[in-house]
Amino acid sequence: MVLNFIWIGFFLVAFLVALIRTIMGDADVFSEVVNKIFSQASFAFELSIGLAGMMALWLGILRIGEKGGAIKVLSKMVSPLFSKLFPEVPKDHPAQGAMVMNFSANMLGLDNAATPIGLKAMDQLQEVNPKKDTASNAQILFLVLNTSGLTLIPTTIIALRLGAHADNPTDIFIPILIATFFSSLAGLIFVAIMQKINLFQKTVLLYLGTATAGIAGLIWFLSDKPKYFIEHFSAIASGSIIFGLIIGFFILGIRKRLNLYEEFIEGAKEGFQVAIKIIPFLVAMLCAIGAFTESGAMAFLLNGLETLFGLFMGDTRFVDALPTAMMKPLSGGGARAMMVESWGEKGVLVDSFSGKLAATFQGSTETTFYVLAVYFGSVGIKNTRYAVVAGLFADLVGVIAAIIVAYLFWG
Repeated sequence: MVLNFIWIGFFLVAFLVALIRTIMGDADVFSEVVNKIFSQASFAFELSIGLAGMMALWLGILRIGEKGGAIKVLSKMVSPLFSKLFPEVPKDHPAQGAMVMNFSANMLGLDNAATPIGLKAMDQLQEVNPKKDTASNAQILFLVLNTSGLTLIPTTIIALRLGAHADNPTDIFIPILIATFFSSLAGLIFVAIMQKINLFQKTVLLYLGTATAGIAGLIWFLSDKPKYFIEHFSAIASGSIIFGLIIGFFILGIRKRLNLYEEFIEGAKEGFQVAIKIIPFLVAMLCAIGAFTESGAMAFLLNGLETLFGLFMGDTRFVDALPTAMMKPLSGGGARAMMVESWGEKGVLVDSFSGKLAATFQGSTETTFYVLAVYFGSVGIKNTRYAVVAGLFADLVGVIAAIIVAYLFWG
């Protein structure tokens, strides 16, 4: 419903703005908008060709990791932390394992596995929920951590950047990791305050302290380095980490005596199907946003934001990427299209500051309203309490962190 409203809204606003411009004497505006719609449809399909190849490659590799036990490995690593964060859930309750596996799958970019596991976890949490129509503390924390979007491998974003011919499609890997870490940490702290969860327990401090120290150390290390060094460091670190994960998945698969080639082919087939499913949504949203942009409505919006932020900031380059951040809590597909739109015609701006920042926005926040609606709706929760506020707060922190990190890496 929300996506339908957004999609129609783009076209209607574009029509009204174009009509006003025509009345004011711009006779060519309607033809320019129509041409833009057609060109965006063509661009969306061209982009999807590269997306299909990348998705087939990566989901093939992820299938090897999944079958080899990568989710179980991550689950064992984080399960002690979860037992402390969800005190209302019995230690041996199956919801504990489902939640850990859901987050592990999300971190690996296995959305196809994460969603059904997440719905199962929500159903199991409902079993220990004393008020069946009201979200429990455990359900709220589970959803907020889900919507904060902590991801190790931003598969789709890398694939789209590859399709847009980015010089180094993976150079957004570390910035997204940093931004999404702060988003998740903010969501956790917000909920911990509301639920009076003690984050100063030894186990919690060990996990959060180690992760925070690592991220802080990385930022400190790069803070006084020249731009060329940061770009090279990001490229080398991103590539080596991703390639290391691939080799790690292969090792897990070999230990399980899997036929790696056959597992890869099965995963690649699924990846190709996922890419094909994305094409209609990408075409629909890119055409609507293209009309919105060409009509002049986007320029009006961005000029307004730039004027607003210019009142107290000197550098407002980040404004060009803000539409992606504004769209993400409402629609993942809409935000994806906004990100692509920020790359300009044929993706010529994919390696620009705003292009990279838009990709970081896309990877560091989540479709908060959609996730809450699906997960809470699946178990009949009507009173979500402060879940929406907590999720949006985590998104806001992720956006701010993304802007700061973007200036650090590409400013």
